[in-house]
Amino acid sequence: MDRACSSFRSSSLPLPWRSPSPHPHSSFPSKFKLLRLKRLGVAKHQGVVRSCCGFNENGSVNGFPVTPNKLFMQEAIGAEYGEGFETFRPDGPLKVDVDFLNDKLQEGFLKRIRYAMKPDEAYGLIFSFDNVVADTRTMKLNAWKQLASEEGKELPEDAVLQRRMLYAGADHVLHKLLLWDKEDGELDRLALKFSQLYYDNLLRLSEPVEGIKEWLDAVSTARIPCAVVSSLDRRNMTEALERMGLKKYFQAIVTEEDGMDSIAHRFLSAAVKLDRKPSKCVVFEDEPRGITAAHNCTMMAVALIGAHPAYDLVQADLAVASFNELSVINLRRLFANKGSTFMDLQKQIIEKSPPKRKLTIDTIF
Repeated sequence: MDRACSSFRSSSLPLPWRSPSPHPHSSFPSKFKLLRLKRLGVAKHQGVVRSCCGFNENGSVNGFPVTPNKLFMQEAIGAEYGEGFETFRPDGPLKVDVDFLNDKLQEGFLKRIRYAMKPDEAYGLIFSFDNVVADTRTMKLNAWKQLASEEGKELPEDAVLQRRMLYAGADHVLHKLLLWDKEDGELDRLALKFSQLYYDNLLRLSEPVEGIKEWLDAVSTARIPCAVVSSLDRRNMTEALERMGLKKYFQAIVTEEDGMDSIAHRFLSAAVKLDRKPSKCVVFEDEPRGITAAHNCTMMAVALIGAHPAYDLVQADLAVASFNELSVINLRRLFANKGSTFMDLQKQIIEKSPPKRKLTIDTIF
């Protein structure tokens, strides 16, 4: 036992430095050599297969990660009962929910004085990347049209079906809507090819949604912090914003690396990064599910009419056809009748009235 412990302690000590020899692996056992050669052979074989499929060394196509099974899948709304996400600390996991963030992100004394003089700076704006910052709806539809043209197939002209194609997963569209996966292995091949076409279109994206740059200029002048949320990875998200000339406007970016499981969790993560409590944030969305997620987080929601008609966005606090209709005063009006404690739990005081005197009749004659 003592011998084993002494060997463990000695193995944990730093090894003495040795000059590099011309044959660094000559002292290794022959079995280790054989195992290493086998692993190199397997890795080389896998690399040849992935390169034949169009992948680079990072497992991506043109620098973008390809995950066909997760592409355009409908995410969970989240925070239906005010629940948040779980973060890990040295002393154990910490569950962060909506009420916790609204309490912990309260403004301090100096910030309250500053926000009293400049109330616009107290807000935080959160933008969804899809169809709010960039017109990804057109890119998805073009990718489906390119796939149909290259495969010699026809894309249905039904507007309702095309709308469902834009918000469903690639596997679901190919298997349930288009019925293109009649042969074995055809589904994976078409899903991978569709993802390649979509990311190729994303690489050429250089123009944002109309009016958003002017709107971001206005809120930047008012010193209102902004965040953008997306399911893309951080590097490619940053590159897309740089090509559109919008990166300088966003103080926070929430991407795939943040590990958020739902739409609401992305919004809460953005609020934390902006250092604004959720009840002081405004979400810009184009989808009813995103508006519901914003309200679950006690945030205001501004809907952008386009992907969905106005009657599908009635639950939003404000609906506009484009960013050109907005001004900073609209943000103030959203909170004008709410006060600083909007959607906080309030106790209703019931005034107790004194008990009524019962009238009695004397029946003694």
